[in-house]
Amino acid sequence: MDADIIIIGASPAGMMAARNASRKGCSVIVIDKKEAVGTPTHPANTFFKGMFDRAGETVDQSYVIKTLKGAHIIAPSGRNVAFEGEAYFLDRKKFDEFYAQQVIDTGVELHMGVEALNVLRNGETFVVSTTEGKMKCKLVIVSDGINSKIAGLMGMKPLKYPQDIAWALEAEVEADGIGEPDMFEYYVGNHAPGWKSTYSPCGGDRATLGMYVRRHGRDVSGFFDAWVEKFKKLKGIDDLKFISKSVGGDPIVAIPNEIIADGVMLTGGSAGQSGIGYGMHAGQMCGDVAADAIAKGNVSKKALSEYRKLWNDAYRTEYYLGRFALESLRKMTDKEIDGLMKVFEGEDLNVLGGTPFNQAVQISKMIIKNNPSSILSYRAILRNK
Repeated sequence: MDADIIIIGASPAGMMAARNASRKGCSVIVIDKKEAVGTPTHPANTFFKGMFDRAGETVDQSYVIKTLKGAHIIAPSGRNVAFEGEAYFLDRKKFDEFYAQQVIDTGVELHMGVEALNVLRNGETFVVSTTEGKMKCKLVIVSDGINSKIAGLMGMKPLKYPQDIAWALEAEVEADGIGEPDMFEYYVGNHAPGWKSTYSPCGGDRATLGMYVRRHGRDVSGFFDAWVEKFKKLKGIDDLKFISKSVGGDPIVAIPNEIIADGVMLTGGSAGQSGIGYGMHAGQMCGDVAADAIAKGNVSKKALSEYRKLWNDAYRTEYYLGRFALESLRKMTDKEIDGLMKVFEGEDLNVLGGTPFNQAVQISKMIIKNNPSSILSYRAILRNK
């Protein structure tokens, strides 16, 4: 054996799986086709502290570019609702390097510039074919991103709704004072079908603009270009300079499906586990269960099912409620979105607490109290669209 566990993909989830498994005594190798950690950078570069707290991680200021106070959710009419809570704009390269060093410090072998080509079972071992030869292990963790090539080669279908990946384009831009506000802005409506457009200030004269669209193909550049023009008018900006652009995808409502098989586990974007903090938490669960299975000498699907159980207990309800909300949003008209947003104007949404289900009940009570007729907009979920 080259290692007990080989992890394909040095994503935040893959790094957490590696760190936790190594801490429990497993020998671990991580391979990633990128030539260096954090290069090229990933478009996911923001998170809220509450989400990061779920992973039990402490924010380190070494990779924080700007700390923000929360986000405004903005409807087509301009109505908006504020969600307050500490949030961060990251230097994603430094963030990835920070966790890569943690992984290396636990004894994990990190091999960059090595691409996995295939994974084959040979009795009770796996042979991972790579661009630098073959590696053998007892268990494979796949964390190579959305539309995982390796999961597909192994015959797994990790996403329940792969057609609902939100394909994204994000650009770093420069204009006078554009990075100074202290709140993210997320715009919903038919200009961004199925999800949102974003404005993320990162200090001084820099910010990022993003577009996330579902069910309109991978190329969202047309939607993005229209959003940039709309944004310039909203903010009164004449001169907007583009620094860089990146593309990616968000499996926010794709919902995890097959994430375990005999000797195989999927985590992070590969498993439809959206978001940096949530993905890291899933990676921790994955690494812990993998290490326990190795210690017991049983890496069967049944033994690894504890990982699925842990994820379901923590996130299943939250993800399905999120899917219901965003599918309703995708099918609503701009007028319906405005009417629904009116319900929450002036409400203190920071009081929402408890489980995701309890929060959904509290939101329903707000709707019934403030504007009962607006709940009819949820009929949109039944539309054939």
